[in-house]
Amino acid sequence: MTESQRPQNTQGMPGAQAGTSPPSDRSQQPPGPQRPRVAIGQLVTGVPGLDEVLGGGLPEYSFNLIAGAPGSGKTTLVQQIMFGTASRERPALFFTVLGEPPLKILRYQQQFSFFDHAKVDGAVRFINLSQEILEKDLGAVLEGIVREVEATNPSIVAVDSFRSVVRASRATAGGEVELLDFVQRLALHLTSWQATTFLIGEYPNSADPEGNPVSTIADGIISLHQVTDRNSIVRKLQVSKLRGQASMPGLHTFRITGDGVQVYPRILKRPKSDEARPQSAPGAPLERLRSGVAGFDEMLGGGYPVGDAVLVSGPAGSGKSMLAAQFIAEGLRQGESGVITVFEEHPEEYVARADENGLDFSGMVDRDRLEVIYLRPLDLSVDEALLEIQDAVTRTGARRLAIDSLSGFELALAPAFREDFRESLYRMVGALTGTGVTVFMTVEVAESFTDLRFSPHQISFLTDAIIVQRYVELEGQLRKVMSVVKMRRGEHSKDLRLYEVGPDGIVLGSTLSEYQGIVTGSPVPRVREIRQIPTPPQ
Repeated sequence: MTESQRPQNTQGMPGAQAGTSPPSDRSQQPPGPQRPRVAIGQLVTGVPGLDEVLGGGLPEYSFNLIAGAPGSGKTTLVQQIMFGTASRERPALFFTVLGEPPLKILRYQQQFSFFDHAKVDGAVRFINLSQEILEKDLGAVLEGIVREVEATNPSIVAVDSFRSVVRASRATAGGEVELLDFVQRLALHLTSWQATTFLIGEYPNSADPEGNPVSTIADGIISLHQVTDRNSIVRKLQVSKLRGQASMPGLHTFRITGDGVQVYPRILKRPKSDEARPQSAPGAPLERLRSGVAGFDEMLGGGYPVGDAVLVSGPAGSGKSMLAAQFIAEGLRQGESGVITVFEEHPEEYVARADENGLDFSGMVDRDRLEVIYLRPLDLSVDEALLEIQDAVTRTGARRLAIDSLSGFELALAPAFREDFRESLYRMVGALTGTGVTVFMTVEVAESFTDLRFSPHQISFLTDAIIVQRYVELEGQLRKVMSVVKMRRGEHSKDLRLYEVGPDGIVLGSTLSEYQGIVTGSPVPRVREIRQIPTPPQ
């Protein structure tokens, strides 16, 4: 133990006891100037969504563990960061220790679009240390890393697979002490050389297995998981530890595509002040959007309030999609842009059907005024869908968004996300309406003539307005009726109105004031009370 490591003897010091600091009367001292905080730079990883989860990027010169089961994407993630940030002046070094040989890594990683052949052996260099760990010990591995780092002055150093180093240390006497010494010396060397370090380890169950000293020494731990549910596999990422800055908590969905890793943060960015939901001045009239259906604005009390979430509920074939399409078409006529998200048919089919009803969606798509998004992969996540929708709204500057339908949306989700559908939908609706976008959603419900259901998901509390469509038997025919049952910001009509869906869209008919029991599906005419006029006395 060095002199600096020895505990100081405080006996004999006035007002102090052994092992304690002498008291100070700081409350009686005037406050002095605050010490400026040491600024920690951030390494922007370039991985879409990851920097947002990390809180802006990785702390520079940090010592990080990338942990996960085999095939979870650890090597791909680190390679993507290396190729995106390294330069010839500040290269990245990738050491393999009893892992895949460099030639095999290059063979597969070059399939990704981030791979740049021009950077290999220049900005990105691969060094194989398998012989050192097989024939010598951890000291030889450390010497090999130090030798290469001193020769190149890298910005990034990656060791793959660090799990192999752990296993090799356990095979020797005193291996645990040797491993701890190796990790501490490696962290000290690389931090003093101002390199950001990644240790890639295969940990099937946890990023912090028993006896692993890296979890204590590491500045950051990023865990990659694969969740299997029925026939679906979903990838999730978690920042378990990150020193010096706040990261987003929780599990974040990610995908591996031809472009590499794409992360979908589960916590959405708050809108900027200039993008926030508009607030009406006290006493000012509420801004509303026209529905596009003649006579329906009067039922809504003047139209849909800007920035509201609207839910249209009804059985199959009741005209929910048509009402949504007319809402978007009215905005296009007013010079606004719009976005429609569909799950149950391809965009070409949806646009062609709208054109047949005279809405000219194809022309608006060609002029970049309208964007129709099709989301129907089997393993879709809510965060992934929301990112697609937000990007489309930003590109078009849309004020109106239609999601058709929530029923198709739920079926498109991976089973692992269906359990949290309501919570995810709450986050999604809040993020979209928070920017002033009016969100129009449709949902299919099974027709019931014994109760009035608005949604199979119990999500009516998420919406500002609810419109219900129903079938009723009237004079030997199956007719459609519609009513506004909820409008948070303003008065609305309580009438039940007949309507038809035809070539011109939805056309409102008369109210059913002459009938009762309409909600039961089998209304009957109201019985009028006939008052008897008394006969005048003779």
